[in-house]
Amino acid sequence: MKQSFLIISEYGIHARPATRLVNLAMSFEADIDLAAMGKTINLKSIMGLMSLGIYKGELVTITADGSDADKAIAAITDFIIIEGIGRLDGE
Repeated sequence: MKQSFLIISEYGIHARPATRLVNLAMSFEADIDLAAMGKTINLKSIMGLMSLGIYKGELVTITADGSDADKAIAAITDFIIIEGIGRLDGE
């Protein structure tokens, strides 16, 4: 299961939303990865996410694999859209 987003927040994915995003990912059993700028990190790692330095205009793809992968992608999609971090790619 995967979903792509265009980052629209002026500040990209900075410390506060990154922490909340990692905590959300950790609430699921699924393996969850985020790919951006040719690199892939485990979304359950705050250091991995912060190391990417994701800014406005970047395209990110979140991939989940496991028993609750669908729920994980749905929750992360809701979080990214509701918080104004990004929008679904292609919208």
